[in-house]
Amino acid sequence: MAFGQPRFDPRQQQRGYQIRVNHRIRVPEVLVIGPDGGKLGVLQTHEALRMAQEQGLDLVEINPKADPPVCKILDFGKYKYEEKKKAAQARRNQAVVDIKEIKLRPKTDDHDINFKIKAARRFLEAGHKVKFTVRFRGREITHPEKAQEQIDIIVKALEDVANVETRPMMEARAMSLVIAPKPAVMQRVAQQRAALEKARQQAEKEGKPLPPAPSSLQLPEDDEDDDEDDDDDDEGEGEGEGGES
Repeated sequence: MAFGQPRFDPRQQQRGYQIRVNHRIRVPEVLVIGPDGGKLGVLQTHEALRMAQEQGLDLVEINPKADPPVCKILDFGKYKYEEKKKAAQARRNQAVVDIKEIKLRPKTDDHDINFKIKAARRFLEAGHKVKFTVRFRGREITHPEKAQEQIDIIVKALEDVANVETRPMMEARAMSLVIAPKPAVMQRVAQQRAALEKARQQAEKEGKPLPPAPSSLQLPEDDEDDDEDDDDDDEGEGEGEGGES
């Protein structure tokens, strides 16, 4: 390292904006808002701080970019609690859309396809997209129409709750399709989330246990383990197929 250069401190990149409170507010004057929300005008910072202390409250900078910066007299501990609560509520209300992958093989039988369709329906009704991937092994790649037939069956079975987002396409030795919940399904999920949040707030207020999520918001477990077992079986079958003419 060259002499004279400051050492890199990774903590500097991790620090975001921190609210300045009381004596950390070092500008000479600020626009002050009282505890009731009324403007008290532009005051010397030390005078605004004295006013806050006389009321047993804090002087909190709420808009540092204004000229002069805007500060409010309030209970900073309570303010932090309310802000944290709002952020948590916003995260709960946020509709997180994941893409759940369901894997098939050209040899997957009708019973298993129906099982995977039911799993996909539950994913979709929980507001998630679903990617179907049909993987080919050995000479199966020469018959892509088998995969297309499976995908056609899946799209038809789920057309009441899903729209095709990405049409079937080949990716290396696999054919994939992405379907997404219809707007009506997403609206229903949003309503369920809002109702759940309302019930959660009421339970919190009354000190009762939090309600469980609606069944449509509880996701089924992925079936990847089953697919891995299929792969092991098919590897052995592939060796036998290789000897066929």
